[in-house]
This record gives sequence, C-alpha cells and structure tokens, in this order.
Amino acid sequence: MASEFDRAMTSPIERVARVLAGHALSRNAEGDMPSAADAVDALWGEYSDAALAVLRTLREPSAAMLAVGDAAIWDRMIHAAIEEETISD
Repeated sequence: MASEFDRAMTSPIERVARVLAGHALSRNAEGDMPSAADAVDALWGEYSDAALAVLRTLREPSAAMLAVGDAAIWDRMIHAAIEEETISD
C-alpha cells in the first residue's frame, strides 16, 4: 500500500545543505554560476554545518505550525533529523 506522503531519498541535512550550496553558487541567487548542479553535487557537504544550524533553529514550531499540527510529533521529527547520520564519505 502506498504511503500518503512520499518519503525523501536524502536526509534533511543533505537537502538543506544542497539548497544552501545552490543559493551560494547559482546565478539565480547570490552566485555567478549559470549552472551550479555539478558544483552543488561536489560541494554540498561543505554546507552541512549550516544546514544543521537551520534544523536546530526549526526545533521550536511557530504559532501557525502549532495551529495545524502536533508539537510533540514535530519535536521528535526534527530531533530525529538532527541525530540522523547524514553525511557519507
């Protein structure tokens, strides 16, 4: 039976790190590369500490988040993402 939600194939830290790398490198954001995909693939690990900081910041849900979801579940999910072994060699 298919899940109601798609499961991500990459860890939250990797996904956030890739976004941060893309933002820093791509001409579409703050960088100067017209196509940053290969650079993001090569360099996203260098952004993993910043990605972890982002996840730590999200530990406390906003009022809008609390209005639509369970704070205890959110807390467990974010803590699991923080504790997950995510950076492979």
